[in-house]
Amino acid sequence: MTTCTVDNAQRTAAKIAGVAGLVAFGLVVFGNYVLLDPLIVPRNAADTARNILAHQTQFRVALTCFIAYGIGSVVLLSALYTILAPVNRSLAFTGALFRLVFAILWLIAPLNSLAALRLLGDATYLKVFEPDRLQALARVQLAGSFDDYYVGLPFFGLAATVCAWLWLKSNYIPKGLAIFGVIASAWCVLCAFIFLIFPNFNKIVNLSPSVHENPFRCACRRFFSFMKPKRIVKCNAGDQSTLQIKRSC
Repeated sequence: MTTCTVDNAQRTAAKIAGVAGLVAFGLVVFGNYVLLDPLIVPRNAADTARNILAHQTQFRVALTCFIAYGIGSVVLLSALYTILAPVNRSLAFTGALFRLVFAILWLIAPLNSLAALRLLGDATYLKVFEPDRLQALARVQLAGSFDDYYVGLPFFGLAATVCAWLWLKSNYIPKGLAIFGVIASAWCVLCAFIFLIFPNFNKIVNLSPSVHENPFRCACRRFFSFMKPKRIVKCNAGDQSTLQIKRSC
């Protein structure tokens, strides 16, 4: 096994990587599960559109969190390259490129969400479309954000696999932890490709009874439930239209 000495630049990069990774992760979890998730009504484009229009600032802050996550990913890949380049410069550069591709694909998601918000606007050129069609198109744009993420997920897994392998070769961290990283990251790559080929693969790997939920998502829902704003949905009672206030579960 290769044992590399650690210089001051690597120590500084390690601190930056730790801070950037934690901050970026916290922002994306907060933006998705606290800000964006309460606005999305599954299988209901009209209610989703009403929620977004009623909470545009909340929606935009969520997108800002996603953009910040992309920035954090770029900072993280730069720091990891600085740390791991002495071990194998070519592999470190390859891992950085994989992570950069993931960050670029991730940043397409906020663009799709902004396009959805534009479709729900009051611009004159939108008047030629019926409201329900615009709401459906906006929901398609939001759904496309998930496609961007899942296309980028193999690159994320490949970047993590390469970095974990370099951690193993470097002897910077305990060997068992590095081996776990290699196995977990390779499993992420495998699952990502299988999911792209077989979309129902999530029914096999998810432990949640709902196909739209995974264990991490459910845990985040419960943990952040006290912070979530109330979800507004419209319902019809007889001949009168009313607004019903619901809290996300």
